[in-house]
Amino acid sequence: MDFLCVEGGKRLQGSINISGAKNAALPLIALSLLSKEQVTLHNLPNVVDIKTFFLLLKMLGCEVEFLDTHTTTLRIPKIHNTKATYDIVRKMRASILVLGPLLGRFRYCEVSLPGGCAIGARPVDLHIKALEKMGAKIHIQGGYIVAEAKEGLKGAVINFDKITVTGSENILMAAAMAKGKTKIINLAKEPEVIQLCEVLKASGIEIKGIGSDEVEIYGSGGEALELPSNIYVIPDRIEAGTYLCAGAITNSQITLHQVNPSHLGAIISKLEEIGFKLTFNQDSITIYPTSKFYPFEVSTAEYPGFPTDMQAQFMALATQCEGASIIQERLFENRFMHVSELQRMGASISLHGNMATINGGHELLGADVMATDLRASSALVLAALVAKGKTNIHRIYHLDRGYEKLEEKFSKLGTKIIRDKE
Repeated sequence: MDFLCVEGGKRLQGSINISGAKNAALPLIALSLLSKEQVTLHNLPNVVDIKTFFLLLKMLGCEVEFLDTHTTTLRIPKIHNTKATYDIVRKMRASILVLGPLLGRFRYCEVSLPGGCAIGARPVDLHIKALEKMGAKIHIQGGYIVAEAKEGLKGAVINFDKITVTGSENILMAAAMAKGKTKIINLAKEPEVIQLCEVLKASGIEIKGIGSDEVEIYGSGGEALELPSNIYVIPDRIEAGTYLCAGAITNSQITLHQVNPSHLGAIISKLEEIGFKLTFNQDSITIYPTSKFYPFEVSTAEYPGFPTDMQAQFMALATQCEGASIIQERLFENRFMHVSELQRMGASISLHGNMATINGGHELLGADVMATDLRASSALVLAALVAKGKTNIHRIYHLDRGYEKLEEKFSKLGTKIIRDKE
């Protein structure tokens, strides 16, 4: 098993390119199941979750051709299998995204209940209830969601009880296959969801309200779609936010290229509140050192609020702020598992339910720490950048799920970071 050894105490400098967004690529890969012709996806991140999803599509009967590490052509000549097996789905929750497309196009599928990071309950009941409103017959059998719509899905009014990103994406794709109009209320507004809507529109699906929390979709009645032959994945806003935090925690000047600053509003605003100056071009961001780190308060929320996927990174940053910072996690009940690992490095953090108080100004010391989920892993890397001595970060397979060439990018910025075997 791999681990990372990070030597702390070095300022960063230079620039790096941000990869395509994993969370945008995954639904677009699932969307290819609805395509008449081949589709080529560009700017794919070369990370484990993407490779796992392609493996799932191969098992379903898709032809997958890797043109290079960031470009893949998908062909759906004849799906011979509509069962997404446990062996694949347990590795990644996003595998549930095949449920809507498979059911919508092929009218029957079996999808294993998902696994993935242990950051709290993320039930799929919202997906199931919405598909049942669209006429599907669904039951759970042997750990699988068994779904059938013999006469195809039918348009319906879907009002999500709570905002769900993967639920929104699943039902958008199902609605594109349904007969008639589907109205979705309380739809997620993340940039990744918006890109999916835009690609559906470019595929000939009439869709109104893109970018809002309420959309109307007029489905194809089960007919395969004419997807654009080339689709370009948007930049990864969470990866960009993580590297901005790396520049901030080390009080360094670094530049990120191939980003969309408009997707980073809440992150940029919080960094400016802490004391950092940032400048922007059309597709780049530069962060500059500051003379003082001010404490801050954060409460995670759905987009365009502060992203839960940046909570852990800002907790690491808070250890360097002067005074007490407060972070409230409102979306997942089990997403403070990195706290004990940061405490091992000397961080002063107290927990009260879903609220963490971080008393900054305590020197961090290198230690052996363990990654518990994808974003917690990146928080430990950030803390290691400013810790005295060396930090060994174990179980970094979590990192590999969502960060492409992490040690290479940090090395380019001047950090001494080495991957080794246990």
